[in-house]
Amino acid sequence: MDPAESILGGEGSVVPGAHPIQDTVALDGDGSCIAEARHRAVDFLARVQAEHGLPVSARAMELTQLVVSELVTNARKYAPGPVLMELRIVGSLVEVVVWDSDPVLPVARAADAGRVGQHGLEIVLAVAQGFEVQREPVGKRVTARIALPDDPGGDVFGCRPE
Repeated sequence: MDPAESILGGEGSVVPGAHPIQDTVALDGDGSCIAEARHRAVDFLARVQAEHGLPVSARAMELTQLVVSELVTNARKYAPGPVLMELRIVGSLVEVVVWDSDPVLPVARAADAGRVGQHGLEIVLAVAQGFEVQREPVGKRVTARIALPDDPGGDVFGCRPE
């Protein structure tokens, strides 16, 4: 049996009575929270491999750190107050979920070779297999999904903004 199947059912749903594989951390929003979030993501994926036997490619480890960095940086930059980050395994994906208090939903900007900075959301969209934003009673929740195993063809692909 695939180790993921012992916890997750079809389509990535959690099996009743099983403990989901997840980690949640409140980040205080100071300058060190971005590095803390990246370290927390690496530790989480290392535990997923060691304790649950799930494959986590080097690519997935690197892309998860990148996505965490971009999403937490945006939350810290645009929203006052704390940031919550949740990491969870859903099927063969890691979901990076970041909540912040700003109700304004992020929008990818049009390509502009002259623009310096503000490419974070474009980067996340380019490397994630799934992306969504939900307005919450307070603030918003941004979720990006990254495949844990490498693509058999070695291609790295994400979702493109429409």
